[in-house]
Amino acid sequence: MVKVLVAGFKGRMGNTTVQMVLEHEDFELVGVFDPCAKEKNLNENAEYKDTDVPVYVSREEIKTDAEVWIDFTAPSAVFENAKFALENHISPVIGTTGMSDDQVAELQALAKKEHVGGLIAPNFGISAVLLMQFAKKAAEYLPDVEIIEMHHDNKLDAPSGTAINTAKMIAEVRKAHKQGNPDEKETLAGARGADYEGMRIHAVRLPGYVAHEQVLFGGKGEALTIRQDSFDRISFMSGVAVATEKIRNYDELMIGLENLL
Repeated sequence: MVKVLVAGFKGRMGNTTVQMVLEHEDFELVGVFDPCAKEKNLNENAEYKDTDVPVYVSREEIKTDAEVWIDFTAPSAVFENAKFALENHISPVIGTTGMSDDQVAELQALAKKEHVGGLIAPNFGISAVLLMQFAKKAAEYLPDVEIIEMHHDNKLDAPSGTAINTAKMIAEVRKAHKQGNPDEKETLAGARGADYEGMRIHAVRLPGYVAHEQVLFGGKGEALTIRQDSFDRISFMSGVAVATEKIRNYDELMIGLENLL
């Protein structure tokens, strides 16, 4: 049994993760963490009335034998959470996006020092992982590309971690260059979206959406669109489960679920 602590359990992704852990025959939920929690035990929540699991509201009070820390919290908290997990030899599986490159590099150095495996996954959906790999391959032949990501209107960071990671993967095979008319002018600031090495990234935030991405490629007389849609948060749980099962076998902090597949 893999002993698991879920951080951010009051959120929608965190709550879905708690349900997945409880239903998985090889996982044991040993704690949940959320500064917004009022309860002391998960069984105070009607949804989990038969589940005796301690609730923590601060990192300082966490006393656990957890082996894996699953984090779906907020950009403002995830770095300190991951640092805490690594320092306590708990393998972090992080789905929260919004960390800077410097923060990620610091966590990778810490994981290496402590010999603890961990994963930061911009997206746990198998279809999203495939989209990024397909986009990277397509960019070898069609270097003019723009990315549109669409999420629910409560998402805090923009662009999404998935969109940024897609752009980074494409950049590995694409020479940076400016696309479009070199003399173009925005008549409304931001109309062309964010610029990543000449690629444009556009972020949509609307109610009713969950997580969606399109990568648009253009060439002479042709175009290619690769699209991925996550209609329900349960779609991410297969990837979270894979990471939880495998991450203890590593001693470094990796970026991207594809490293475990």
